[in-house]
Amino acid sequence: MSRDTERPVTAVLGPTNTGKTHLAVERLCGHSSGMIGFPLRLLAREVYDRVVRIKGANQVALITGEEKIVPKDARWFLCTAESMPLDRDLAFVAVDEAQLGADPERGHVFTDRILRARGREETMILGSEALRPMLKALVPGIDILNRPRFSTLSYAGARKISRLPKRSAIVAFSAEEVYAVAEMLRRLRGGAAVVMGALSPRTRNAQVAMFQAGEVDYLVATDAIGMGLNMDVAHVAFASLDKFDGHRQRRLTVAEMAQIAGRAGRHQRDGTFGALVEQGPGAFTPEEVLAIEEHRFPRLDFLYWRDGAPDMSSIDALVESLEARPAERVLRAAPQSIDLAVLKRLAQEDWVRDRVRSPAMVARLWAAAGLPDFRKLGVDPHARFVGRLFGHLSEGHGHVPHSWFAEEIARLDNVAGDVETLAGRIASARSWAYIANRPDWLADPAHWAERTRAIEERLSDALHLGLTQRFVDKRTTMLLRQIGNDRGALPVVIGPEGEVMVEDHPIGRLDGFRFTVAADARHSDKRLLLAAAERRLGDERARRGEALAGAAEAALALDDSDRPAILWEGLRVAELRPGPTLVRPRVTLDRALDCLDRALQAKVRTRLETWLADQLVRRVPGLVALDETQRAPDATSSLRAVAAALVGGGGIIPRAGVAAAVDTLDPPARKQLRAIGVTIGALDLFDARLLKPGPARWRRMLIAARAGEAPGAGPPDGAAVLDHNAPGARLTDGFRPLGAQAVRVDLVDRIARAAHDARAGRKPFAPDPALATSIGVMPETLQRLMAALGFRTAPAQDGAPRWVWRGVVRAKAAPPPRDNAFAALAGLRTTHG
Repeated sequence: MSRDTERPVTAVLGPTNTGKTHLAVERLCGHSSGMIGFPLRLLAREVYDRVVRIKGANQVALITGEEKIVPKDARWFLCTAESMPLDRDLAFVAVDEAQLGADPERGHVFTDRILRARGREETMILGSEALRPMLKALVPGIDILNRPRFSTLSYAGARKISRLPKRSAIVAFSAEEVYAVAEMLRRLRGGAAVVMGALSPRTRNAQVAMFQAGEVDYLVATDAIGMGLNMDVAHVAFASLDKFDGHRQRRLTVAEMAQIAGRAGRHQRDGTFGALVEQGPGAFTPEEVLAIEEHRFPRLDFLYWRDGAPDMSSIDALVESLEARPAERVLRAAPQSIDLAVLKRLAQEDWVRDRVRSPAMVARLWAAAGLPDFRKLGVDPHARFVGRLFGHLSEGHGHVPHSWFAEEIARLDNVAGDVETLAGRIASARSWAYIANRPDWLADPAHWAERTRAIEERLSDALHLGLTQRFVDKRTTMLLRQIGNDRGALPVVIGPEGEVMVEDHPIGRLDGFRFTVAADARHSDKRLLLAAAERRLGDERARRGEALAGAAEAALALDDSDRPAILWEGLRVAELRPGPTLVRPRVTLDRALDCLDRALQAKVRTRLETWLADQLVRRVPGLVALDETQRAPDATSSLRAVAAALVGGGGIIPRAGVAAAVDTLDPPARKQLRAIGVTIGALDLFDARLLKPGPARWRRMLIAARAGEAPGAGPPDGAAVLDHNAPGARLTDGFRPLGAQAVRVDLVDRIARAAHDARAGRKPFAPDPALATSIGVMPETLQRLMAALGFRTAPAQDGAPRWVWRGVVRAKAAPPPRDNAFAALAGLRTTHG
């Protein structure tokens, strides 16, 4: 593991508002050259602008993934941590927010900088006090200084949005929640500025300028403000204390809470923090409050690591070194990040391996895989984009075609659309800006970097205008005038038909567990109404979940109007999906029930599974018994084979498919099948109960659930014979096709018995056609059936058709088991349970 242990290193640790970044900038400017690595592009840009004012633009460089300003005489560099050029010989080097080495997604980058980023004369590591044991273990001889906070940070309790003091920042953890809170503030307090990490520096600066100038008194932000972005904030209010960290929804750690809360107060001015609710998951615990106020947090006991200088001799060597485990006890191998996932995905392509046969091409492939997923598409779509990119980088002159690049950025050069659309275009533009700022990916990178910068600026200006128009408005409405921060502050009333009212204003409907905003609500209101109702309808949904978990049998039903589903009081609450066997389908809760907590979801699922199992025992007992038989360890192999085939066919199968197994059934096995209700007919094996309308409907739904589709149309109730193209005229629905007609399998068996009872050995005979005629079987159909049963025609007598038993051609020479006279004569005896 490469590291620099010879040059002295100083660490400056402490909470927010201790002037650590200001100290680093002073030290940077005091040296002949230097560099600072920051966690955010926004912060790098902020400090870059400050240093430019001190040193002049011709001597200061900015290096981020999407933006590079590197003058010929640059001596001072402000970078994102990922973009720090570690090969430069500089007098001073600093790494900001180094405690991010414990972050699963980006931690390996900060750990690498702690280990390898060194200045010729001075190195400074900035971070929280929690980092101290890690630095002592990883950087021998490090000099650690502690910086106390300049001002006091105290807990101000929970306050409603309508009662937040001016100069407050409200922190949320998703774009949707940020927009919802900003909309509330627009209606209640005249407007708010919006700051998110995904914003371009230009948009962010314009929004902050509004706040700093007093045009708005409130700021709504993501946790990006916790990373050193400096604003004149007096109070920080948490809209929630949970965030999605890329893998799961979790509560913030105390250190994360303190990092964000510490933005309140600047220099000698004290600050306060609080929540929007007094109780529940969104409220601070007394222990958390005490730890934040006294700046006492658990020390880190490990950092994430990945080889910062991997082996580029081959693709496999590169992957191996990136997946290598660290030797130090305090380091852990970093979870697989998207760049490594993309690399491994591309390494599976033959064309990639054909082109990557030198260390230089390995390095080029790794550089392409490092393109960030700005659009948050996920591994597969992003890997396809990177694959196309690398295809160009690895052929010809190794440049991205101008035509492709120009077409893509021209498509993005459009300032029309809402806030979300513009933000999406900026995210896409960042990908192309990243490409343009690579020195050897384009024939004319400077030209295209300027083009992408201009497009991003135009989109940023449009986004700032869109944010301002949407979230800065002096008008307020009756609807949200009394919205507070706790559940009881919004008077939500649910009517008998599911209508949701706020102060007699209809805002939508709650159908079961799904809330839908009223169709006549303004487009700009919908997100706010949805967010407000979603939070405040949680108790009602939980109540309904408990009711469903204890639902009576009469309240549940099976629905076959679409894919088989379970209904609760007419509401679709679960779907049947393929399970281990036909009669053991998997119960999958409807997505509307995702609003319930996991424990309650488990209770609901258990209740529905129990109900379904009870219904199957009642409705299709033969199938349930066959399923148990096929798994019975004491059953013979022939019996298990027949039972498994019957379960797979839904209790009705052609005998020909299991003839070998049927032939080897011993008398006890045949008796067991009769007890279950199975008829071993001349042509088919079936459970006659499944031909009745009720069980037949359940059988069709089980088959549809296994296929993952809606049940097909079944035969009419009580039908005996169907036209060959009528719905249900197939063996899977219990009807054997015989030419122009299809005859129900139990009636086929009755006709077969009557024929064999009427014959005398192999002499010609004329069967009584009364049974066939009475059920509507045409002569042509009867003729086909007789042939299928093993008879051939004989000369007619007195105009009546006659038949001769010709036997059955069997696959096995061994004689079949003989249950009775019919089996002895035909070799295919009908057994009735």
